[in-house]
Amino acid sequence: MNILGISAFFHDSAAAIVQDGTILAASEEERFTRRKHDDSFPARAAAFCLAEAGITAAELDAVVFYEKPLLKFERLLETALAFAPRGFRAFLTAMPRWLQTKLHLPREIDRGLGGDYDGPIFFTTHHESHAASAFYPSPFDEAAILTLDGVGEWSTAAWGRGQGHSIRLEADLQFPHSLGLLYSAFTLFCGFRVNSGEYKLMGLAPYGEPRYAETILREIVCLRPDGSFWLDQSFFDYCVGLRMTGRRFERLFGGSGRRPDGQLTDRELDIAASIQQVTEEIVLRMGRHVHAQTGLTNLCLAGGVALNCVANGRLLREGPFERLWIQPASGDAGGALGAALLHWHGHLGRPRHAAADAMHGSYLGPEYDDVTATAAIADLGGIGEAFPDEESLVAAVAEGLAAGRIVGHFHGRAEFGPRALGHRSILADPRRPEMQRRLNLAIKFRESFRPFAPAVLAGRQHESFELECDSPFMLLVAPVRQAGAAAGRGLERLRAVGGPLPAVTHVDGSARIQTVDAGQSPRFHAILTEFDRLTGCPVLANTSFNIRGEPIVHEPADAYRCFMYTDMDSLVVGRHLYRKERQPPLAGAEAYRRSFRPD
Repeated sequence: MNILGISAFFHDSAAAIVQDGTILAASEEERFTRRKHDDSFPARAAAFCLAEAGITAAELDAVVFYEKPLLKFERLLETALAFAPRGFRAFLTAMPRWLQTKLHLPREIDRGLGGDYDGPIFFTTHHESHAASAFYPSPFDEAAILTLDGVGEWSTAAWGRGQGHSIRLEADLQFPHSLGLLYSAFTLFCGFRVNSGEYKLMGLAPYGEPRYAETILREIVCLRPDGSFWLDQSFFDYCVGLRMTGRRFERLFGGSGRRPDGQLTDRELDIAASIQQVTEEIVLRMGRHVHAQTGLTNLCLAGGVALNCVANGRLLREGPFERLWIQPASGDAGGALGAALLHWHGHLGRPRHAAADAMHGSYLGPEYDDVTATAAIADLGGIGEAFPDEESLVAAVAEGLAAGRIVGHFHGRAEFGPRALGHRSILADPRRPEMQRRLNLAIKFRESFRPFAPAVLAGRQHESFELECDSPFMLLVAPVRQAGAAAGRGLERLRAVGGPLPAVTHVDGSARIQTVDAGQSPRFHAILTEFDRLTGCPVLANTSFNIRGEPIVHEPADAYRCFMYTDMDSLVVGRHLYRKERQPPLAGAEAYRRSFRPD
């Protein structure tokens, strides 16, 4: 039985296909269209999923949408009425797209699938989709479930339990009281973009002091012992207007928010530290409450807030659960996968057998054979060196990394979710202090304060980090051994980062860790192993293969352009190695580099 899950029209559209309970493929639409956070119908992602399953749309048994648009429309309408007349401005602004697309899902699905599908269309609730994406691919037969995001139909957070093939959500928190919206409001106030800048706010937090945390909890958030909370809406504008925060919010924090191109001040650093601390406290309280209610030792997490890996790390270290499993595509994209799995297991009642790697390492996207990839790069003038076998290529890549070269790695199936996990990654030597700044300013064209993640051989993470369990999806933060917090104040601390792995150590002495298993990613594991043999270090710096503002590279030509447009030293595509010094100039590359002015 072939089931296609769809998330679309709200944020991060995606498609996923499940065949007889097995996850075959999943991808975000943005990878194909090259429009970051593309929220249109995922026609290209769906076509890829169908091709991966070897079927046409006509051969699908079911299509499942990840939420219930009519309930969401009900919330929009009731909110406008509750805040009338002020709420009508936001309502009228939203109406055109609702009337044109969002209220006509069967028509849009039919159009997006080329008019070839005439089978049933099912709808799950938003947080049911998140819960299913968290529990069903997990390695647990039984687990507690916690979902946290901005808002679905009405729910902004929910908890429940999964057992065998069934999921039951037992309680929820409802709009407008939302941890995701709270964090996004502070993200925007600090000058970053909602739905993409939250990572930046989390990365900025260790540079500041949480001196506003008590103010937030006293004035804005009424936090209860069970982790539920009430938000004073007089500080916000998202229910009635087109802004996240209101004038009262600005007065509380000493003036208007930072402009996106404005200088970061101590105020923004301290605000970031404060809301991060409040977020962690809410997540910890929720986790303890869910444990007390369920008595279970395993916890599954999903929803956009589950991508806050600092909070996840604290929940693992300080919370009551023995093991966590976090959906790598925790945002709305993962809802497509959850919807398909929920239909198979939850609605059809098909049995489930917990597996160690039902997500296939989250390598669920497209891949390209060597002939296709080489031809695409040759069309751009690329000159590559072919290697006869994996061993010789891996040796050349590891030698380059040990010599300080920055390497773009494009190989195998693309990752599903926002994290590059070695298949669409930029790799570097984490021992070199200059590498963090070089990667940020000359490769990624992004803010210099943002940290990079270490990828480490699975089973060896405890040698360099205070982490015993595996972290295959880069969703846990833990302290770096022999590092400690950098001295100084504010952004000056970046220059004082030390320890054995300065390129991947954040200013608070922590790192967001990915453990790499040979079974999930043989090539990446082999590169790490060879680098370890050459240097005695089983760790590499790993960041997503893209430039600021762009989705992760999708096709081989995307990878080559990114390589040529930046100061990357080498590119690996399939079994070919491209060295920068051997490439002819690529038209537009110099102008592109000059167009970026890092913040």
